[in-house]
Amino acid sequence: MNEQDNLKRRIDVASGREKADLVIKNANVVNVFSLEVERCDVAVQDGIIAGTGMYEGKTEIDVQGQYMVPGLIDGHVHIESSMVQPRRFSEVVVPHGVTTIVTDPHEIANVSGSEGVQFMIDDSENIPLDVAFMLPSCVPATPFENAGARLTAGDLKPFYQHPRVLGLAEVMDYPSVEQTDEDMLTKLSDASAHTGHIDGHGAGLPDASLNVYRSAGVKTDHECTTAEEALARIRSGFYVMIRQGSAAKDLPALLPAVNDRNARKFMFCTDDKHIDELLERGSIDDHIRLAVDRGMDAVQAVQIASLNAAECYGFTDKGAISPGYRADFILLDDLERFEIDAVWKDGEMVARKGKMLTGDERTETGYPKAVQNTVQIPAVTEKDLHIPVNESGSAMVIELTPHSLVTAKGFATLPVQEGRFQADPSQDIWKMAVIERHRATGNIGLGFIKNLGLKGGAIAGTIAHDSHNLVAAGDADADMLLAIRSVEEMGGDLAVVKDGTLIGSLSLDIAGLMSSRPVQEVFTGIREVDRALAEIGYTGAFHPFSALSFMCLPVIPALKLTDLGYFDSETGTHCKV
Repeated sequence: MNEQDNLKRRIDVASGREKADLVIKNANVVNVFSLEVERCDVAVQDGIIAGTGMYEGKTEIDVQGQYMVPGLIDGHVHIESSMVQPRRFSEVVVPHGVTTIVTDPHEIANVSGSEGVQFMIDDSENIPLDVAFMLPSCVPATPFENAGARLTAGDLKPFYQHPRVLGLAEVMDYPSVEQTDEDMLTKLSDASAHTGHIDGHGAGLPDASLNVYRSAGVKTDHECTTAEEALARIRSGFYVMIRQGSAAKDLPALLPAVNDRNARKFMFCTDDKHIDELLERGSIDDHIRLAVDRGMDAVQAVQIASLNAAECYGFTDKGAISPGYRADFILLDDLERFEIDAVWKDGEMVARKGKMLTGDERTETGYPKAVQNTVQIPAVTEKDLHIPVNESGSAMVIELTPHSLVTAKGFATLPVQEGRFQADPSQDIWKMAVIERHRATGNIGLGFIKNLGLKGGAIAGTIAHDSHNLVAAGDADADMLLAIRSVEEMGGDLAVVKDGTLIGSLSLDIAGLMSSRPVQEVFTGIREVDRALAEIGYTGAFHPFSALSFMCLPVIPALKLTDLGYFDSETGTHCKV
């Protein structure tokens, strides 16, 4: 049957001349256009909503007053941060009501380049989750570190032929935009010619710099950490994404910026969220619960979680329970508690009571070579981890703030042995190392980090935004070295060491970022790592691996560590310990 026949049948259903394929009876429908709740039937034909009102269907389901809410949309997410591949990721977020995501595969792009991007596109085909892609704009993120790949405008342009590619992802290299770098201008121009969708990354930018971004066509930002920053971007015409992920939890700080006059310019996003938090707390549904707990009207929270993102990205048939829209919806009993009963995708129930109704039946035939065996480092010795005392006798330290990506630059007096600075657990200061792991260059950046919350031992992993080099932290060089060697031997993992023994690990065999194992096995692995962290004394409210992974990101103020050493974003230069 052709599209015209489908259209005729849908109109016949809408007019009442024919019965619908499916009618959801007696639903309390959340109208995200008028911010009302309406008691009515919803008719679905060929996976599309044909009408709301009173209808008869070939199949009728009486939901007896349950709330019917549009499928939720995550406006910006890095699937890789969940540590599972896209088709596994859908199994995690769909039961939480997320039916559409906008993803930026720049994590795997920094490791495996174009082949990594293609892997993410291919793996997200034919799953019960609509996955739209924004192309990585800055690989590497800056010239101040070494990544595994470099993507030029020419490398990105062929991807625009794919129907699920929307535009250009978070443009974090502000200097290249401001200085009109030729390759950056081509990337911006290509995205503008395609759909005009360009995401921003305005971390720490003064208000005056927002003019440059907006003039370049950038229309979103997910890096606001204060209400004042959010309002400045709203005034400049940006959509502001309220982020609540594993490391950055900005919702409480940003919610005061939302009011009845500007709410349509806000969206929700997770950005980076680990699988354990996704399973236990949820995805965008968690945003809704948190927002309602802090006083936001539940219907408005649903609007922000659905319609706003749909309109921002041009999803003209998503984000609402209305005729002509895809039949992506959620059923639940209490709008404020937002505990999901069932999730429907294209008119088919796909999840119930937190569980998928169907699994992915594809047989794994292997992974592209570019995403395998991605840890390439030369032999590292304890001597390579030594940090000699400087003339001042005071060491520069990254001061971590829990649940924030922004750090401070501090100085500390540390113990000294044989002319070398040592970690000091009594001050919660740990030695940190970033080892280039893509081309075995031998680059090792060394420094110190405060407030990681450990009591001893060492941790290491290959998740280290955005270049994803190997990062390690600990109080003893021998334990750090063992953790580093474990990561190398596994071809990418998270490793925890105590007193010369590996006590916990999670294999990340896809680009050193994701596991090929099923969701539950990865979750079990995360719990093993958590138990190991507790064994080395961690009792904090944030995840040390997640926090550490962002201490390597030089595009976020103020002090970070790359494979080339400390980087001070305020001066735009590398600096010594």
